[in-house]
Amino acid sequence: MSISEKHRLPRHIGFIPDGNRRWALEQGLEKQEGYGHGIQPGLALIETCKALGIEEVSVYGFTQDNTRRPAIQKESFSKACVEFALEVAQRGAALLVVGDDKSEQFPHALKPYKFRRGAGIKVNLLVNYGWQWDLNGLKNGTLRSQDVSRIDLVVRWGGGRRLSGFLPVQCVYADIFVVEAYWPDFDESHLDEALTWFERQDRTFGG
Repeated sequence: MSISEKHRLPRHIGFIPDGNRRWALEQGLEKQEGYGHGIQPGLALIETCKALGIEEVSVYGFTQDNTRRPAIQKESFSKACVEFALEVAQRGAALLVVGDDKSEQFPHALKPYKFRRGAGIKVNLLVNYGWQWDLNGLKNGTLRSQDVSRIDLVVRWGGGRRLSGFLPVQCVYADIFVVEAYWPDFDESHLDEALTWFERQDRTFGG
């Protein structure tokens, strides 16, 4: 039986792929080497979501706060985000990159995706994203992430039990599932467990 046959599926899932640096250290690698090992798991996750019929996914790439890390780490996670995004677009998706593109921290290669391009599953990649930057758009009448819909389920790897600024408005009624494993150790069973858990949640939205 496939995952889709077993579960009532959320329409929009947010993913926080955390634990890359801790994973690298446990493997005897330098911290920055962990980011590259998160690319193939990310592609596998998107393909699984496509096969399930999930309409929209949002993925945390890196935040404005992350750019305070050492230069070698910034270069590594930025490169990983570009490689991931371009491969997702090539495989067929409606890709949108959300983040402060006016900053030098925003990868030039991703600027064509400031507006959604392509067809298929909606993939929103947060790059050089900050929740304050997002909300500051309200001064001009709308969120800067206005093209991202409300999220039903957030799945976070690495054991952290917080949103870390991840799309706070869209996550207003999201259920949060935590995976203890580090992101580079992604397995399809993690998503299966998250969906099983999601089905048991009381989705009354306060009513």
